[in-house]
Amino acid sequence: MYKKILIANRGEIACRIIRSAKDLGIGTVAIYSDADKGALHVEIADEAFYIGDSAASKSYLCSESILEAVRKSNSDAVHPGYGFMSENADFVSILNSNGIEFIGPSVDAIRAMGDKITSKKIAAKADVSTVPGHMGIIDSIDEAKSIALEIGYPIMVKASAGGGGKGMRVVRSEKDLSESFEISKRESASSFGDDRVFIEKFIENPRHIEIQIIGDKFGNYVHLGERECSIQRRNQKVIEEAPSPFLDADVRNAMGKQAIALARQVKYHSAGTVEFIVDSEQKFYFLEMNTRLQVEHPVTELITGIDIVKEMISISSGNQLSVKQDEISLNGWAIESRVYAEDPLRNFLPSTGRLTKYKSPESVSSKGGVVRNDSGVREGDRISLFYDPMLSKLCTWAKDRKTAIKQMSSALDNYEIEGIQTNISFLSALCEDSDFIKGHLHTGFIQEKFPEGFKIIKPGKQRLLDILSIVASVDLIAQFRYQTENISLGSAINRSAYYYDGSSDFEIMSLDKETFSVKFHGETAKKVEVNWTIGKSLVEAKIDGKSIVLKVARINSIYQARFRGSELKCVIIRKELTPLFNLMPKKQKDINFKVLNCPMPGLLVSLNVSIGEKVEEGQALCIVEAMKMENVLYAEQPGVIKKINFVEGGILSLDDKIIEFE
Repeated sequence: MYKKILIANRGEIACRIIRSAKDLGIGTVAIYSDADKGALHVEIADEAFYIGDSAASKSYLCSESILEAVRKSNSDAVHPGYGFMSENADFVSILNSNGIEFIGPSVDAIRAMGDKITSKKIAAKADVSTVPGHMGIIDSIDEAKSIALEIGYPIMVKASAGGGGKGMRVVRSEKDLSESFEISKRESASSFGDDRVFIEKFIENPRHIEIQIIGDKFGNYVHLGERECSIQRRNQKVIEEAPSPFLDADVRNAMGKQAIALARQVKYHSAGTVEFIVDSEQKFYFLEMNTRLQVEHPVTELITGIDIVKEMISISSGNQLSVKQDEISLNGWAIESRVYAEDPLRNFLPSTGRLTKYKSPESVSSKGGVVRNDSGVREGDRISLFYDPMLSKLCTWAKDRKTAIKQMSSALDNYEIEGIQTNISFLSALCEDSDFIKGHLHTGFIQEKFPEGFKIIKPGKQRLLDILSIVASVDLIAQFRYQTENISLGSAINRSAYYYDGSSDFEIMSLDKETFSVKFHGETAKKVEVNWTIGKSLVEAKIDGKSIVLKVARINSIYQARFRGSELKCVIIRKELTPLFNLMPKKQKDINFKVLNCPMPGLLVSLNVSIGEKVEEGQALCIVEAMKMENVLYAEQPGVIKKINFVEGGILSLDDKIIEFE
């Protein structure tokens, strides 16, 4: 076994690998860029070495700098995690030529499977089902148009190198092909240093299901069942689970056998994932093989009890697999939610800044259930625009799927994150969706549910009253604290709650300093028990014995309450003030079409217009890149360019005036 390994990564996956290595008694070495000085993975590693500037191309993607850190630390091996150098065959070759072990597959396997065109040819040779398409590099848009017509729309333009949704675009007509083709090439070049793309048939409403395999250097292979990864946005996975609620045992076994056959074909050793798309009749087609540890590996670990990272390290050091296929069983159900620094209400634009508050759900492990949180950040950390926006991976396990989902909803309720925006409300809404709960999934699920983007979910009547009851109780607790009114226990107080589309009169009575009776007009009184003190953002409450965790903030006199995708702004006032409150003028939204503001911090990749140019509504004006994704900004109405305030390559902040119009 190795004495010391270097983790060529950052964030949560670096922390995850460090934990398993320490369990094995192996010393750990972290690397860090300017943006990651003082990061969590740096703190928990035994040693840490600086490798360069914040930009990944000058640090985490710089093989020379990483190799120098390996030499200085006298590390025996390198674990790449996922992303960055994890599937870079040239990097592996450099390590091997310097006598350093790579904790992953061979160079040949990475090259074979890392190129999507080559991998599909090998898959066909191994009798693995493949998707129809053009298995060759496409050099020009004219060639792309010709191939697309031959295959038939819709098609998928895909980067030949890499994965993770980068460089992928679904194209439904020829008029959209040119833009998608160029964006795919740019994203691929930016993320993987390789702008080659190819085209394949896009299968409508498929499920994305993958098989986790592990092989050793002695020709032994196992598969650890499947993961369902159909809940995606922009081809990026959002929620994953194991096993799939769709597959039967026969299909699972057939997919597992094909995955192992592919691994054998390239003499694969280490952990890897074979991804398939599956149609409504459970026919499956090979998509790609990821020759690395997957982001979503924890759900497989939870249902099998196998530490995949430890297996990778052990296999790399020359040991055989610790388990055989007939020793593997799938136990219970596991769900993973990816918590991102992004704003769901602004089309999921990246959110950067300081984590002024960061408290995550407590990890719990018992026979009844598991909560696991793999995170790479802590309170006070700054979220940078240079890297992936993932803050943590929240996982739950239970004996059955329904319970695992309920546990996930409860765990999401217990996040406290301030300073940046997150997608937690979106994740909560997904977990409460009836089709998700029933397992009716496909890769277009999110687009189907939110065709115009994610919006605040309007709560039903009873949920609305529950939220208002808790907010009213919080308001009364605050009044007790500051003694703004002569309030006594057992006395009923008449109040009115004003919220986004109406108001409700109610009567509230304090039974003690933490228990209240709240009665709305025409409704049965609710008993509300509240565990909350001023300054806390989470309110732990029980309504008629049912537990609810509500996020509540007060800005001036307005309460903002958030719960599972719903957001309620309300004011609690004395009932006799209602006539005056109704006379208050409503603030009108100020819309300025004379300026194109930057919707997020990022890098100005390209400018498509010049001063004096006439533009039409919907015309692409520029492209801003943040957290490895390109975002095209369009003209809201016709106009003439008056001023351009930034040049290509410029760093943009939120609301920066990029372009001004006459």
